[in-house]
Amino acid sequence: MSRSARSTVNRRQSLLQLGALVTLPWAAGSALAQQTLAVQQAGGTVQIPVKPKTILVFDLAALDCLRALGAEVKGVPEVVKFPPVLEQYASKDYTRIGSLFEPNYEVVKGLKPDVIVAGGRSAAKVAELAKIAPTLDLTVDNTQPVASAFKHLKILGEMVGNEAQAQTLMAAMQADIDKLKGMTANKGTGLMVMTNGGKLSAYGPGSRFGMLHDVYGIPAANKDIKVAGHGQAISFEFILKTNPDWLFVLDRDAAIGREGASAAKLLDNPLVNATKAAKKKQIVYLNSANWYLLGNASPGSLHDDVTQLINAFSKA
Repeated sequence: MSRSARSTVNRRQSLLQLGALVTLPWAAGSALAQQTLAVQQAGGTVQIPVKPKTILVFDLAALDCLRALGAEVKGVPEVVKFPPVLEQYASKDYTRIGSLFEPNYEVVKGLKPDVIVAGGRSAAKVAELAKIAPTLDLTVDNTQPVASAFKHLKILGEMVGNEAQAQTLMAAMQADIDKLKGMTANKGTGLMVMTNGGKLSAYGPGSRFGMLHDVYGIPAANKDIKVAGHGQAISFEFILKTNPDWLFVLDRDAAIGREGASAAKLLDNPLVNATKAAKKKQIVYLNSANWYLLGNASPGSLHDDVTQLINAFSKA
């Protein structure tokens, strides 16, 4: 090969190498942009971007998980009053993207989200939201509440690139559960009731609030309560007949910020006062917002709720 030909080849090689150097940052950026996490959920497998910049959240338990993971979110649902653990999201810095049930699709589209997190009350809208951006359905499985909560926390930890913190949070949640469970076995039976606009409903094992029995180990005073979304309608006579050692009360009106007679006032009557729970001063008015809106499915809500129960059982 002549000196001239060798020179031409060397120049071409240099240009190709320079081109490779110039295009490398673009290629790396594309690879990062395309990095996704495959999540299997009710509607099939969804590819969720890793370390998304714009996150919109409709589910409050998921919002608490993201808070605990140190992740930034752009949009949150409109609620009358955020539970104490989520008070920071009452700020106008967070765009309101609809209600817990119904998205404001125009606002959602305008924010150009990288990922949307729904579930529970907004689960029915997942398919429609998925037309805008990859959408997670983090609906809790009431038959396996803790495993479900841990699964969701792990997914979110991987999504935001903070798997280590997710593991730390899960360990702390399990420690709280174990501590409470170690106190409940021999302290008597319990009954969970919800007050709502002057009406009463009961929840037993396997229900949306079944963690009280299924996870925390409190023996059910009545094992035959029908499992239904709104619980089994009951009367004051039912409470007296069941006669639990512990009465756990969720005030739905307080949870959703609706005015009305308080649960304490409603239950202050001769029938309820004749129960073992009342006589032993073992009527526990739960953190209603945490139980009703977050379902004990997130680090902050579970810790606060378990701590309340630990304090109650430590006095028994």
